[in-house]
Amino acid sequence: MENLEIVAFKIGEEEYGVEINCVQSIERIQPITRVPNAPAYVKGVINLRGNVTPIIDLRTKLALEQVDYTSNTRIIITKYEEIVLGLIVDQTSEVVDVPPEAIEIPSSSGFDSEYFAGIAKIDGRLIILLKLAELMKTAECVFGHS
Repeated sequence: MENLEIVAFKIGEEEYGVEINCVQSIERIQPITRVPNAPAYVKGVINLRGNVTPIIDLRTKLALEQVDYTSNTRIIITKYEEIVLGLIVDQTSEVVDVPPEAIEIPSSSGFDSEYFAGIAKIDGRLIILLKLAELMKTAECVFGHS
């Protein structure tokens, strides 16, 4: 199996990652237009180079404590199949090359695995790998297929 390249980012003290081939760009936080009657984790939409892009706050989606946005806050613009979605994160760090043997798939007991694909153990770091497909299903339910 080939190594998995991920974009690593932080939410609080925890590191997360998504596959790099699903990342279109990384943007600074910008004004977000709210969407009426949307779930709390849906922050709204932005106009990104002429395209209306839905934005979700991963902190809220993953039931983590809310904090104010800072100069390090970023929006990771992702695309999976034909769905484009922006993910608000505290900060992005780097691209990480993950060998398959460094990925551990947690047992389902006591671990909410709906959005988690596994945990990468790299140089003493633990990076939680997100299932982008599952996050996209969430957005599709709210916004429909774009």
